Amino acid sequence: MDITLQQYGLVPFFTGQTTLDEIDQGRVGRVTAVQRSLIVVFNGAEERPVPLHSAWHEAAPENRPTVGDWVVLDDQLCKVERVLERKSVFRRIAAGEKTEIQLIAANIDILFVVTSCNEEFRESRLERYFALAAEAGVMPVVVLTKADLSDDADAFAERVRNVQPGVAVECVNALDKSTLMSVIAWVEPGSTIALVGSSGVGKSTLLNTLAGAELAATNEIRRADKRGRHTTSHRELHRLPGGGLLIDVPGIRELKVASADMGLATVFDDVEALASTCRFSDCRHVNEPGCAVQSAVEKGDLDARRLRNYLKLVRENERNSASLAEKRSQGKAFAKHVRHVKSLKEDQKNRN
Repeated sequence: MDITLQQYGLVPFFTGQTTLDEIDQGRVGRVTAVQRSLIVVFNGAEERPVPLHSAWHEAAPENRPTVGDWVVLDDQLCKVERVLERKSVFRRIAAGEKTEIQLIAANIDILFVVTSCNEEFRESRLERYFALAAEAGVMPVVVLTKADLSDDADAFAERVRNVQPGVAVECVNALDKSTLMSVIAWVEPGSTIALVGSSGVGKSTLLNTLAGAELAATNEIRRADKRGRHTTSHRELHRLPGGGLLIDVPGIRELKVASADMGLATVFDDVEALASTCRFSDCRHVNEPGCAVQSAVEKGDLDARRLRNYLKLVRENERNSASLAEKRSQGKAFAKHVRHVKSLKEDQKNRN
């Protein structure tokens, strides 16, 4: 059966950025996998490995192609000419000491946040995911796995809703497709879902069950510390039998935030509403007099854990955003210097 670009999510938002010739020549495609030095692009006829040349590695991380992106290739279909404007992009600060943006997936419609009904579950981690999803303009859906192994899966679902009222929650046994009907309902033809969560929570099992095929290796959470083992090694987009598209992402242990002011304000709207009534406009909500936030904690109207995580994320966001701004400024200054040196060399060459 022929598979069209429309079935891979090509909509007018993207076709408006291309020409009919580019599409007819197979130059327009979607990135279905990202590895170290190359990407894989589906152009309507085939999946092609396309090397990322040095110019892309030198570009700012947020400008490089990522899984889910739509790209235009050159005439030989062996080089990325440009990345089309994105509808959405889910990103984080890359793990490690360097403050650098890492793109997780682009042009996604829904984010499946997968967590387990056991000790792996963390409200504070969910708040990070929700903040980044809000910043990206993507709807989060929490998928609670291993519900069959829990004595009270509904209690975990209630904990999710306490973090963000109104968020969709699905409790499943990833090995049993009959429990996944409500999850499958979210995956409409042509829509793109990103599957994120810690290692070992059942993302690969969920993917395999939804696909009806062994697309990803699976592994269990370690019994000793309830931490997962990595099974997915790179980000990849899969087409499901019902026509939807699912992006599988390696297990995420560090989820740092930056440039997420709107996302944090959305997820912690209750805290920010209280903060607006503090006596001092620059209140840090620690021990200042007249702090409405601390007063709400003392009265039991606001969870102390939630406030601690809010303050932690705000500090982290400010720190990382400042570091990114400084790096961008340095990068612009360096680029300006390089252009100046090239200009001097060109002038010297012309004079000789």
